[in-house]
Amino acid sequence: MSNTLVLDVDGTLVDTNYHHTVAWLRAFRSVDVTVPAWKVHRSIGMGGDRLVAAVTGDKVEQDHGDAVREAWERCFDEMIGEVQPFEGAHRLVRAATDLGLTVVLASSGKRKHIEHYLKLLDPGDVAWTSSEDVEDSKPAPDLIEVALREVHGSRAVVVGDSVWDCEAAARAGLPSIGLLTGGFGEDELLDRGASAVYSDLDTLRVELSDLPYAEVTDPNA
Repeated sequence: MSNTLVLDVDGTLVDTNYHHTVAWLRAFRSVDVTVPAWKVHRSIGMGGDRLVAAVTGDKVEQDHGDAVREAWERCFDEMIGEVQPFEGAHRLVRAATDLGLTVVLASSGKRKHIEHYLKLLDPGDVAWTSSEDVEDSKPAPDLIEVALREVHGSRAVVVGDSVWDCEAAARAGLPSIGLLTGGFGEDELLDRGASAVYSDLDTLRVELSDLPYAEVTDPNA
């Protein structure tokens, strides 16, 4: 029975969380809404369909939600050429496949962005998701469940950098592993359900065989 490694992408494999923060700040300013950068950063990892209301409230979402998301996409597209993979990202994915693990990238990012990251990561032939595959984004468990169905995963662990990854994993009935690469603290990742927290991908890589893989409870997986 193969174990499945479910990997988040933004902030986990590629260093994008602060690019996303700046893009959202500029997007809010485009509709004359000013918010502090820390508040935006605390919501990175949550799907864009949820982020506007989470950061600024329901009224801004109702009045400007779609315009803000469109502006965010334009602003982020202008910066995507600056994005780099984290040190060890390629090694982590290749080591996992060499160990016989099934790897699936469970991202709520735009499909075009994920395709760009795949070129940077060179992960080999791995399955992946995007925001277009689900109606409800993280912290809903839908992306994880879709990812597992994609690879017929029966035992899995979720790896991510944000509290939203940990929460989505918990809602899917799976353990999660946290990374400090996205700017979230160790204590808050553990508080949201992470079984362990690693500072970098190479440290995680050497312990891939010992992660807490658990039975997938989704009957459709």
